[in-house]
Amino acid sequence: MEALDKLKNIFLWIKNRKNEEKIFSDIKNSFTENGRLIYVGNILKIAYQKFANSPALIGDDKTINYKEFYYRSILLSKKLKDKGITPRDKVLLFYENSIQFYIAYFAIWQVGAVVVPLNVFLHQKELAHIVKDSEARFAIVSESLKEKWDKLKKESLVEKLPLTLSDNDIDMQLSVPDIIEDFEIENLDENELCLLLYTSGTTGLPKGVMLSCKNVLINALQSYSRLKIFGHKQKERFFSVLPLFHVFAQNTCMWLPIISGASIIIVPKIDRKLILQGLQKKPTLFFGFPALYGLLCLLKTAPLDSIRLFVSGADMLPDKIRMAFATIYGRKICSGYGLTEASPVVAFSFENSTYATDVVGHPVVGMQCQIRDEQGNILSTNKPGTLWVKGDNVMLGYYKAPLATNKILKDGWLNTGDLAQIDETGRLAIQGRSKDLIIHKGFNIYPQEIENILMSHPAVIKAAVIGREEPLAGQIPVAYLAVRSSGQDVEKSLRELCASNLAQYKIPKKFVCLDDLPMNATGKVDKKQLMNI
Repeated sequence: MEALDKLKNIFLWIKNRKNEEKIFSDIKNSFTENGRLIYVGNILKIAYQKFANSPALIGDDKTINYKEFYYRSILLSKKLKDKGITPRDKVLLFYENSIQFYIAYFAIWQVGAVVVPLNVFLHQKELAHIVKDSEARFAIVSESLKEKWDKLKKESLVEKLPLTLSDNDIDMQLSVPDIIEDFEIENLDENELCLLLYTSGTTGLPKGVMLSCKNVLINALQSYSRLKIFGHKQKERFFSVLPLFHVFAQNTCMWLPIISGASIIIVPKIDRKLILQGLQKKPTLFFGFPALYGLLCLLKTAPLDSIRLFVSGADMLPDKIRMAFATIYGRKICSGYGLTEASPVVAFSFENSTYATDVVGHPVVGMQCQIRDEQGNILSTNKPGTLWVKGDNVMLGYYKAPLATNKILKDGWLNTGDLAQIDETGRLAIQGRSKDLIIHKGFNIYPQEIENILMSHPAVIKAAVIGREEPLAGQIPVAYLAVRSSGQDVEKSLRELCASNLAQYKIPKKFVCLDDLPMNATGKVDKKQLMNI
């Protein structure tokens, strides 16, 4: 019976794949001219031409349609040109989630410049590094972040700040004419750099990931095609609560909804009250990370009835959160996987109610995947190893870092640094970061597996396992936990839980209970900080 079910799943996947490939081909053709993809600065113009009077951006107290969205962005594009911004210039965008962020983002593209979104939670020294490293000529800064921005110069972290525009420049008085004065959008090549995203990784200063027009547009179309075979409609309402400086949010809450003419409900930040207010506006698609779904579980009565699809990305979805969400709301969460260097989507699954949470589904159209060992040999199905990916969504490289680029990009193949395996149908399962792998006396220990077990304990709110070097024992697994109550009884029950579910060598040698664990802006536990505790 199991073999028959597996065969049925394979046939179903083949059928879905053919449909997905056709959808991708059709939608790609509509964004292609003379055999090449259009420049991304035209995305909003195309949406305006197709969906002028449809609601585009839904803010706290204001909604603007695609016509006003496009006109406002063109007016800002003109202002940027007047300030001397030319194609290929870098423009920093230092803004919280807002209508202004969207307007500024597309205004930068429309003049042919490169968008450099800044993480609003970064330390001053990290911000200073990005300002210097990016060689940005200009910055668009929100009023609420201006004091933090000005400190860079006051504290002599940056000798000369780029010229800036602020809220007033974006919120200029607008009288929407019937026909906007001609504005010629720059039409750069599909391989031109259009987006520079700084990602800190686990060590060192942030590195700039260079994404081309092709990278961005292809990945948006790949995501669209995957959603379309599961009923994605043009008139969806996307819930934009993820921080927009992150590529996951840009793909799922900017590029994807705009190419399909959908509405976007903008939530300024991850805050219980603001989330509940946003949910009153009846979203239909919800993209989040595990900690955000954990927050919804704590809310217990969030109005989610209008949402037909929940997708989780940016980190592993623990069984505890998926089960709690299903119990409280009677809904399932679908898992996805990606990384900034792949623009970011590699795979996402709609089958998570039947598969383990580490299963992230089949790669999107045009994405090739291989599992390799440490010597670079390709491994067979169901063998764990390092995931390598190839496709038109893979980055150009790291900005001004050819050595770092050459370490992970070889012949178009990207070393994701993630441990994974692929089953006989091509379905991906992610087991964690290769640099997080713990090798204890020759045995491989995957922290994600242990963390999932620890999260099933009723007292555990967050869990992270890292490897510590011991003089005689070598690497040992150490568990860091945010718990509702601490003490010997909790540690004893955690050891018993691990002993009932894990091999002896996988059981953490130490359990460190804290009030909370350090988190980054995308809801992941910051293991780099844990190493210093």
